Amino acid sequence: MFLLKEIIKDIGSRVKELRELSDVSTEEIAKELNISENDYISYENGEKDIPVSILYEIANKFKVDMGLLISGEETRMHIFHVTRAGKGRITEKREGYKCKSVSDRFIHKKAETLLVTVEPNEIDVPTTNTHPGQEFNYILEGSLKLYIHNHEIILNEGDSIFFDSTYEHAMKALNNQKSRFLAIII
Repeated sequence: MFLLKEIIKDIGSRVKELRELSDVSTEEIAKELNISENDYISYENGEKDIPVSILYEIANKFKVDMGLLISGEETRMHIFHVTRAGKGRITEKREGYKCKSVSDRFIHKKAETLLVTVEPNEIDVPTTNTHPGQEFNYILEGSLKLYIHNHEIILNEGDSIFFDSTYEHAMKALNNQKSRFLAIII
């Protein structure tokens, strides 16, 4: 757990440095991200984990690769990038929800690829989020319920969905079992 807190602090520091170098105030960026300034400041200070959707928007705003924000290293791979089984860089972890980037070293990506694990919980409807663009999810394991724009869609292993991610959406694992899916954000 200590390592995860350090990772969250490091990512927040990189975001803060990038914002300051770009001469953008916390008020301006929070408004653009449609979040409170206090939430934004807590992300920069490493007090809260930055949701991957927000991190994606920050990377786009400042025209940097999300891999730089996650790892602190300039992405270099331009022909291919291999992520071995069980590997990948954790980009977001909150109770019952974990994302791993499986393409963080590839430069100038046109999409973000994430391996997402959703643990079962007692929450009826999880907190929703939005981000620019579109999203493709392919269910690798288990079942989940996708909440999107007044719809509830059950997805099982082998199912996939492509949707406009500017609409509020959230996922919930079903049958008291974890669900894993590949998410591609475009």
